[in-house]
Amino acid sequence: MIFGKFHFCCLFLNMGLVYLRELDADSKFAIWKIEETADELLSFLQLSDVESHTLKTLNKGKRTLHWLATRVLLRQLLQTEEYIQCVPDNNGKPYLPDYPLQISLTHSFDYAGAMLSKKGACGIDLELVKDKIERIREKFLRPEELAFIPATLNRIEQLYACWCAKEAVYKLQGNKGTSFYHNMTILPFEYTPQGVMQVRLDAHNTSQVFDVYYERFNDYMLGYVVGS
Repeated sequence: MIFGKFHFCCLFLNMGLVYLRELDADSKFAIWKIEETADELLSFLQLSDVESHTLKTLNKGKRTLHWLATRVLLRQLLQTEEYIQCVPDNNGKPYLPDYPLQISLTHSFDYAGAMLSKKGACGIDLELVKDKIERIREKFLRPEELAFIPATLNRIEQLYACWCAKEAVYKLQGNKGTSFYHNMTILPFEYTPQGVMQVRLDAHNTSQVFDVYYERFNDYMLGYVVGS
C-alpha cells in the first residue's frame, strides 16, 4: 500500500537544492540544504507501509530530516511525480528496483546528498570539517598514508578528504565487512581545495584502484566516486 499526500511543486523542490553537478552524461549528484520541517518534507513524498514504519523507528530530529531529505532529493534528481521505491540490500546499501541506476546517499548536519549513475556503482560522502578528526586519524589511515599528510594549515582538510574518499569507496563496494584501515589504501597526493586522489581497494581476493574526487563545500568536505 502506498499512501501520503503528494503535491509536486518544482519551485519548492528547487528551494533546498544548493548544489547540482553533472559529472558526465551518465552520472550526477546534488546537495540539499535542510531548512524544512519533517512535515514539510513528508508532504512531498509518497511512502509505503514499510517506509512509514521505518520513519517511525527513527529518533525525532536530524535522523528523520536526513532520511526525508535524501528521498525528496532523489525525487528531484529523477524528476518524477511517481512513487520511488528505495530499499536497502542485504548489506544495507540503498538501491532503486524500478530504475536502471546505481545510487548513493549521504548526510551531515544541515545537508543531505544523493548521487545517481547509469555507468556503475557509485559512492558519495559529505562531512562537516572539525578538528576532532585528528583524534581518529590512526584508526582509518596507516602510517604510510599519514606520512604524506604534512603538518600544515590544510592538514585537517586533507584528513577529511581521505576519510570522505574511503567512505565513498566503501559505499560503492557495498560490503559491510570492508575495513577503511585494512582494505583501503590512499596513494600519495598533494591536497588542493578541489582535486582527485586514487584509492586502492584490496578485498574479496581482488585489487582495484578508484579515482575519487573531493572538494570543499562551504564548511564541509565532499568526496565522490563512480565505478566502471
